[in-house]
Amino acid sequence: MFDANGKNIACTVIEAGPCVVTQVRTIENDGYEAIQLAYEDKKEKHSNKAEIGHFKKAGVTPKRVVAEFTRFEVGHAKTFGDVLKVDIFEEGEFIDVVGTSKGKGFQGVIKRHGFSGVGGATHGQHNRLRAPGSVGASSYPSKVFKGMRMAGHTGVNRVKLINLQIVKIVPEKNLLVIKGSVPGASGSYVIVERWS
Repeated sequence: MFDANGKNIACTVIEAGPCVVTQVRTIENDGYEAIQLAYEDKKEKHSNKAEIGHFKKAGVTPKRVVAEFTRFEVGHAKTFGDVLKVDIFEEGEFIDVVGTSKGKGFQGVIKRHGFSGVGGATHGQHNRLRAPGSVGASSYPSKVFKGMRMAGHTGVNRVKLINLQIVKIVPEKNLLVIKGSVPGASGSYVIVERWS
């Protein structure tokens, strides 16, 4: 997008809703206050009996994604079946986005941890450009310490990006246009939290 000064801004578009209130937790019943929101319908044949009963209590069809929010302004939704849309947000507001990062499979130390390799290609080095180097001490302690940065599975982590600004809201399509990137691949699910 372009702002008022003509500067282009890289943005991410998120479809945020409509979300349905499927549970309201109270201090009397649960020991804390929170509301549970559900998003996107799914077929009943893909749901188990516990899910079907849980959503039927709220008067809605089974949903694909469920998330609980403890820091929520209860004024927006108080009862089962209330529908929340993007109109609870405002343009220019700052939010946090939580998602699962892209999976990158088994990666070496250069891609996973940003190592620079063992050294130059000459002076006796052979096939060592992307090697991790030394991983342990000598005869004492005769082991590799836990937490050593090594090659391994990368990505698929829960990532939270904070202070992302809402550039534009499209209420008729429930879209949030957010400045910057969010974790995850295209089409993946994220949780949008109001900045606090």
